[in-house]
Parts: sequence; structure tokens; C-alpha cells
Amino acid sequence: MIDRKNNMKILVCIKQVVCSESSLELNPNGKWIQETDSTEFRMNRFDEYALEEALLIKEANPGVTIDVVSVGPNRVKDVVKKGLSKGADNGVHILYEESGYCPPRKIAHQIAGYAGKQSYDLILTGVMAEDDMLCQVGPMTASLLSIPCAVSVIKEEIDLVNRMITVQSEMESGKVEEVILSLPALLTIQTGINQPRYPSLSNIVRANSQELIDVQASFQEESPDKVTLLSIDYPAKSSKICILEGSAEEKAEQLLTIFHNRSLLK
Repeated sequence: MIDRKNNMKILVCIKQVVCSESSLELNPNGKWIQETDSTEFRMNRFDEYALEEALLIKEANPGVTIDVVSVGPNRVKDVVKKGLSKGADNGVHILYEESGYCPPRKIAHQIAGYAGKQSYDLILTGVMAEDDMLCQVGPMTASLLSIPCAVSVIKEEIDLVNRMITVQSEMESGKVEEVILSLPALLTIQTGINQPRYPSLSNIVRANSQELIDVQASFQEESPDKVTLLSIDYPAKSSKICILEGSAEEKAEQLLTIFHNRSLLK
């Protein structure tokens, strides 16, 4: 919690991902999904925990302002509006029209380009994105902004007087690491740190009428990609069903043959 009531600016980075329940097809080059009129999108669930953590900080400290930002085509405005409906103060859409897969480095470049001009005290992201699960946007953004970063955060305590933040991060084998960072800083928030809320009716009405801050993507300082996505594919089938047909004797004979072929009988 913050130990003073002075103003504080928090930026929460949210991503729009395809609903896992949707019927998905690969695009012609086999490097991402093919978007159709029936493709459904929603907010990345990992980012919901980051937004909820920002909202909890704000509830305890009235001087906090929360902005949500998302990078992508016009359809990502929906998740920015969703962030507003949950309680964020301002929504930022960075228009990035590149189709197909967008590498974490490019997303981080756009976020850093915007955030670097806004004097945020704290930047929060989800620990990863559901679609690529690379865990890279947060640390890359922090590196571009030259600010400290902690990942997989499960608890934080902010001291604005001394411009410090103490965080606990979840490590492998259930271990917890505690570090102290100077502000401004970036944290990637682990799931389970809180319980994301549902939007309130009043915030939904406000979000629907509130204008977003539209920002055009910048490509001036982008460096060439050092990691190239070669392809994606459907999960390999690990098993299949074989239906035996015929009489009971014929089925038994087929079953014995299968057992012998697989060296299950000697």
C-alpha cells in the first residue's frame, strides 16, 4: 500500500487475445490464426490481475490515476473499453495495423514510446499473454524505458515518500524472492494475487461514452527482429481410437493381433 495520499500515475498494459473457445484456423502462411467475422476476442486473463491490482491500490489511495493501454488494430478498442468498465480512469489505444503475429519486441517498443512521455510512477502488466505465453513484453518495456523490473509479483508495498517499492516474486519450486526497486518501476503480476472484479453498471455506462486517447504507432526507432516466428501448428494427436468390428471371435482375434504387434503379449 502507498503510505501517503499524493498523486500517483499507474499504467496497466492489456492485450486482446482470441477466445480459446473459438473455432480457430491457421492463416495461409501458417504463422498465426485466420481472423474471420466469427472470431471472438477478449482481454488477456493474465492482464486482468494486473488491472485489479492497480484498482486495489487506487481504492486505498484516492490520489491514484489509472490508465490502460493496448496496442493493435481498431478491434482492440473493445478491451480498452473493458478496462474502463472495470474502473480505470483513462483508456489509450495505440493503433498498430500490422496483421498476423506481432512480436513482443514490437509491442514493447510501442508501449515504451508512449509511456516514456507520460511520467508514470508504476507500470503493470500480466505475467504473460495467453496466446504466445512468452513473458517478454513487460521486461522488454522496462529495458527500453531504463527502469527496474520485477516479474511474477505476488505482493507489493509502495513507499512514495522515498520513491521505493518492495515486491515479492514467485520463483521456481515455490520459493519467494523479495526485492526493493526504485520508482518508476515495472511489475509483471502473477495470477492468484487477487480476484479480478466484474464491471459495475455505472462504469460500463461511463466506458461506453468515454472517448479513448488514440495514438498512432511509431516505427522510427524499431530495430530489425532478432527472433523470427517460423510457424505454428495444431497440437499433435497423442492417441487415437480403433473400433473393432465383426463377431465376438473376430474382435478377439483383432485384439490379440494388436497386443502382439505392440509386444503386450509374449
